[in-house]
Amino acid sequence: MKTPNEDEAVAEIVSRLTTRFPDAPRADVEAVVDSEHHAYDGRPVRAYVPVLVERGAKQKLRAQSSQEVA
Repeated sequence: MKTPNEDEAVAEIVSRLTTRFPDAPRADVEAVVDSEHHAYDGRPVRAYVPVLVERGAKQKLRAQSSQEVA
């Protein structure tokens, strides 16, 4: 079950990653973060979900960024 704090943390992740990946449209960053976040739906332990979401989203955004450059 998601908590308000988790939702706030996910919103902060979107803000941080939008700053870190300025060439990625905000909508794309939100979609990647949302996808990562939903991957943990139904998991009983929620304490580390924001950390895992940010890590996974960064990896995907880096990969997308690398593909655009190549």
